[in-house]
Amino acid sequence: MDRWPPLAQDGLLAAAMAVLLSVVVFVAPHAGALDLAAALGGSLALVAWRRAPLVSLLVSTACMLVVEARIQPGPAAAFPVMVSVFAAVRAGRLPAAALAGVVFLGTGLVANLPGADGSWQVLLDVSLLLGWFVASGVAATVTRHRQAYLEEAERRAAEAERTRDEAARRRAGEERLRIARELHDSLTHSISVIKVQAGVAVHVARKRGEDVPPALLAIQEASGDAMRELRATLEVLRDPDHSDGEPLASGLDRLDDLVERARSTGLPATVTISGTRRELPAEVDRAAYRIVQEALTNVSRHAGGAAAAVRIDYADGELVVRVDDDGEADPDAPPVPGKGLLGMRERVAALGGRLRAEPRAEGGFTVHAELPLREPAGEPS
Repeated sequence: MDRWPPLAQDGLLAAAMAVLLSVVVFVAPHAGALDLAAALGGSLALVAWRRAPLVSLLVSTACMLVVEARIQPGPAAAFPVMVSVFAAVRAGRLPAAALAGVVFLGTGLVANLPGADGSWQVLLDVSLLLGWFVASGVAATVTRHRQAYLEEAERRAAEAERTRDEAARRRAGEERLRIARELHDSLTHSISVIKVQAGVAVHVARKRGEDVPPALLAIQEASGDAMRELRATLEVLRDPDHSDGEPLASGLDRLDDLVERARSTGLPATVTISGTRRELPAEVDRAAYRIVQEALTNVSRHAGGAAAAVRIDYADGELVVRVDDDGEADPDAPPVPGKGLLGMRERVAALGGRLRAEPRAEGGFTVHAELPLREPAGEPS
């Protein structure tokens, strides 16, 4: 019954009380329709004992006073009133509950004492009912205090959780600022030196009328891109509330620049785009760019002399990114997971997609990522 709704539990209580009091009224001498109606009314008032305890107390007391005054049914007439007294005390309405109990017990004493053969028996019955009423009030008081204790404990637990969350956010913010300072003081300076030196070398070569080496131009361009993305990353670290967590400069709109920079380093690379090009979700756009960037970096680093083929497929519900190279790779030897592959897998898993990075049977290596364009329906693969 604990799993029943409160209204169903109260309805069952009222029905059981109505059946009990109907039997009591039927067996009582000189009972009439008014007595039965009053007994049923006092019982059915218990349906509202949780939601409207004062209404239940008023109706049940009034109805059972009628029954008590007319047929003197004994202790059974006090049951609906005791339940209502319990409800009123639990709701903090102690004066109303005490007044109802005194009126009911007093009426019963007045109604039973004149016609009783033994006044001591009447006083004993009233004393017994008084004890029941007091016990009902005490039980209600204990229940009320216990409920207040539980609510206070829940409030304190919620407050402690909120305090822990705030402390964790504060520590995370402090750590982000520390990382931003370290990146600014170390990487920014180093990349700036590389960019300036490359620029000076390009300027001197052109001033002398010499051909600028493509590798030098690639260094100059790559250092500029690195500075731009590093600044964007520092802005994210310093103020995450005004960014979605990723530098805004990286997306498939810059894919041609990325591939051209790879070619300038001596890596033959081609790009094939199929399907209807359309605007992508920002996180998918960035993830696709980073996957191609990391795959081309791995080809340049680990497959010297290889050529890379980049394929972007705009499918109906997903974006397919594939980067193949024809370098020398052992198809029976699994790749050693590095930071780059780990970063790819984390990006794809966060989007609920799938990633396959493995040697190709015909030689070389392939990176194949499927990025859904909608919210993932289940757990990330």
